[in-house]
Amino acid sequence: MRIPYQLLSADYIRQIREHGLTEAQVLAQMQQFKSGGAPIRLNRPCTVGDGILSIPAGEKEAFVKRHEREAARGRLMKFVPASGAASRMFKEWFRCLEEDCFDTEAVAHSFAGDIRKFAFYEDLNRLVSGRDQSLQQWLEQGRYRDILALILTAEGLNYGYLPKALLKFHAYPDGSRTALEEHLVEAALYVKDHRRICRVHFTVSEEHRHDVEKYLSGIIKRYERQHDVHFDIDVSIQSADTDTIAVDMENRPFIDEAGKLVLRPGGHGALLSNLNQLSEGDIVFVKNIDNVVPDHLKPPAALHKKVLGGYLITLQEQIFHCLRRLAGDFLNDSDLDQIVSFCREKLCIVFPPSFAALPPASKRDMVFSKLNRPVRVCGMVKNEGEPGGGPFWVDEEDGTQSLQIIEEHQFDPHSRAQRAVWSLATHFNPVDLVCGIRDYRDRKHDLQQFVNQRAFSIVKKSEKGRELRALELPGFWNGAMASWITVFVEVPLETFNPVKTVYDLLRPVHQADPVFSSGVSGQTLS
Repeated sequence: MRIPYQLLSADYIRQIREHGLTEAQVLAQMQQFKSGGAPIRLNRPCTVGDGILSIPAGEKEAFVKRHEREAARGRLMKFVPASGAASRMFKEWFRCLEEDCFDTEAVAHSFAGDIRKFAFYEDLNRLVSGRDQSLQQWLEQGRYRDILALILTAEGLNYGYLPKALLKFHAYPDGSRTALEEHLVEAALYVKDHRRICRVHFTVSEEHRHDVEKYLSGIIKRYERQHDVHFDIDVSIQSADTDTIAVDMENRPFIDEAGKLVLRPGGHGALLSNLNQLSEGDIVFVKNIDNVVPDHLKPPAALHKKVLGGYLITLQEQIFHCLRRLAGDFLNDSDLDQIVSFCREKLCIVFPPSFAALPPASKRDMVFSKLNRPVRVCGMVKNEGEPGGGPFWVDEEDGTQSLQIIEEHQFDPHSRAQRAVWSLATHFNPVDLVCGIRDYRDRKHDLQQFVNQRAFSIVKKSEKGRELRALELPGFWNGAMASWITVFVEVPLETFNPVKTVYDLLRPVHQADPVFSSGVSGQTLS
């Protein structure tokens, strides 16, 4: 059924403004649906020695010490995108709840064996015990769907509807920890200052904010005592004014059953606004909520965080030194040549073909512009089949190339040549970033000034069974940081241990006791 609409009717304008948007923004978004995004053109994958730095083992200690000195000064903060819901993590279990997949002895036996290895097992067992039976009895009786219902729905743990932050990931002798708790423990290892203050910022969805803040208030004192620190924690939500309008398959505004425009969250790129509004910390570590490890693996993870932090701080100091020289009155041609060499060799900055012919003053202005930007050092791990984006050299319109983190949807999927370049990638992006967000005068950069606004994406979604097209802002570590100074550093694969499905929690790396983790099956329900 076609629903008549008038985009600029009084009711729609009121709705748009109440949402924190303007008519001009919505009309511009409508135009983006019509024009489509501009595909990224891949030049070549980044490899070690060509866009990816491998830091020699003998140099890492110096970077660790540099990190620790600046941490003591209170410059560091941890920023954790934690708005992801757990529903996709339990997609297969929801299917089994609806369709009853426990139709073979092998599947039932695997489920019964695996359930004991999850960190939420004891919570589940207590719920069943409250019903005058034991979880073991339910397993023996084959009540697998009842168990799934107790895990996933509001009649039990409600895990299918909670944020990942509040799911029990790891079991310890003294109790289990959520992903949120593991991030606090990890933060105590590498962002505390000389007063033992640890600054941590979580971004959460509005619907889960109350639950996350309530949970934090109940655990924070215990972790402060255990680790002899004080946590300075902020929680923010993705601002409604970063939402985007949805359209139907003919690019008309999508109207819901109540006659309202559908305005949707603009994807993880909207989190740039949260990062931009941080009031403390000029060196910010970014790591997703589901990428944490048990305690016995935290020391190597923290070590590599310190190496990345120390490398960024060292590099940033060199950049600031160059900027002060460029801004000063005494810079000769030899000085400028040295700075240009630094840009090319240390920062992988490529200047346009016309650069060599420019007069000295124009060269100086261009170099200053290239350097006076936020900086990010991004850990990259060897590609071993994990899904996700990776590091590439990308062709720019001015004839240069830049280092970018690219995801598959960003290039032309119909180009055989581009697919061939994509297939040659040697590393992928684990979302392991450390960001320098202040300039050489200790003023915060306006991060919105460094976004590639054309790097938006259009995706198909549905609203109560009706198809729609949604607009996602340039990705947080993709187009939103496209014009940052970007440095890729190789880090070990052990630093990347995400939990995308519930079965990832059965991997040995996510079993808190290395001995306990042996023999994990993780057979899927099918």
